[in-house]
Amino acid sequence: MADTATTASAAAAAAAASAANASTDAPPFQLGKPRFQQTSFYGRFRHFLDIIDPRTLFVTERRLREAVQLLEDYKHGTLRPGITNEQLWSAQKIKQAILHPDTNEKIFMPFRMSGYIPFGTPIVVGLLLPNQTLASTVFWQWLNQSHNACVNYANRNATKPSPASKFIQGYLGAVISAVSIAVGLNVLVQKANKFTPATRLLVQRFVPFPAVASANICNVVLMRYGELEEGIDVLDGDGNLVGSSKIAARHALLETALTRVVLPMPILVLPPIVMSMLEKAAGIIL
Repeated sequence: MADTATTASAAAAAAAASAANASTDAPPFQLGKPRFQQTSFYGRFRHFLDIIDPRTLFVTERRLREAVQLLEDYKHGTLRPGITNEQLWSAQKIKQAILHPDTNEKIFMPFRMSGYIPFGTPIVVGLLLPNQTLASTVFWQWLNQSHNACVNYANRNATKPSPASKFIQGYLGAVISAVSIAVGLNVLVQKANKFTPATRLLVQRFVPFPAVASANICNVVLMRYGELEEGIDVLDGDGNLVGSSKIAARHALLETALTRVVLPMPILVLPPIVMSMLEKAAGIIL
């Protein structure tokens, strides 16, 4: 009996220690700061996964209010006993996923960063559909740029209000460039008599990428060209403002445009390659 009691006590102590360790696995909470270290690629990757986590789309209104209240209690030093770092990080993740950081208003679900994958995937599938007609090409390119524009506007920096005309200008420029390039390339491919049907189909599958990439560049330039004229704020290592620079603005604009070209590559370039390989493998097997 004594051995049994001792074993039970040891097991209970081990369970308590395990629970304590689990609650201390989370780093110390910092209000408004990322949970993961941003000095490493892995930390930035984990932070990005938190931002696009689609599970936050299913958070109830009650859970959102509780998360906001928990963070308010922390901010004013009135947290009730027993609240863990994990609970605080979870509350902050929920608030940041649903509420705009500047206006504190709820972001419409399809335009949240956490909704980008579930709501954007059907559009990507539509862009990659084979044998598209002129109408379907125009429709999917328009829908893609419309979704991007709404996401950008819903998650905009609201501390410095921009005129609606700037967003409309960027949106129209992106739609026109995307549709023009997609339609133009499809027409050229159709008129290329030297292409075999298989080659023509393969080339057509890559058309969405240059259309989307060029539209992204056009959107960035039209939305931020003012920075090239006015410059952007430059900060020192301590976060203090040291001045404004047009050279920094040019570098920032070029890097942003390059990023907008690279980001669509995995979803618009890899699938056509994989599909082509699968079709060839199926042909060999048959």
